[in-house]
Amino acid sequence: MCDMTNKDINKDVDVILFEKIQRGDEKAFDILFMKYYPSLCAYAQQFVEYDDGQEIVQDVMVWLWENREMHTFEVAPKNYLFKAVKNRSLTLINRNEIKQRIVHTLHNNLQSGYEDPDFYVVEELSRKIEEALQRLPDTYREAFEMNRFQHLTYNEIASHLEISPKTVDYRIQQALKLLRIELKDYLPLLLAIL
Repeated sequence: MCDMTNKDINKDVDVILFEKIQRGDEKAFDILFMKYYPSLCAYAQQFVEYDDGQEIVQDVMVWLWENREMHTFEVAPKNYLFKAVKNRSLTLINRNEIKQRIVHTLHNNLQSGYEDPDFYVVEELSRKIEEALQRLPDTYREAFEMNRFQHLTYNEIASHLEISPKTVDYRIQQALKLLRIELKDYLPLLLAIL
């Protein structure tokens, strides 16, 4: 599999693979990917549809590769991968719930004026929200999504991200500020939904 020293023999195989991945070893990444892809997809199915789960797992693995040099694990790499898949699955669930609330609110608000809700408005608003979230700095978006979509408290987020609750509060407040600016044209509808 890989060159191993006596020192490496005592280490967990996943840790050794990740150390090699951090140095850019694509073969080690392929081994880790093949080792966990099926079980991560099966795990994601507990939360989301199979196709969504596959996409989530692929996104987590791509993120791992792209951020390999700056990432360290406080827990075993296996535990990190499963937790990342769970968090992204919960975020997807919550995003879908917001979309459903938009549809429901539009339906209730527009029913008196129209026979059917304006699905183009729903799609446009959903797309605008998604785009606005993607434009947030990663640290702001991560804290915001964990709070709003995964319903974690500031203390839980702080513990997960290993930062202070005040930093979590700052990041969420900044995310809200940026979202208010980007989505100002949709604010009356968003206030009813969020």
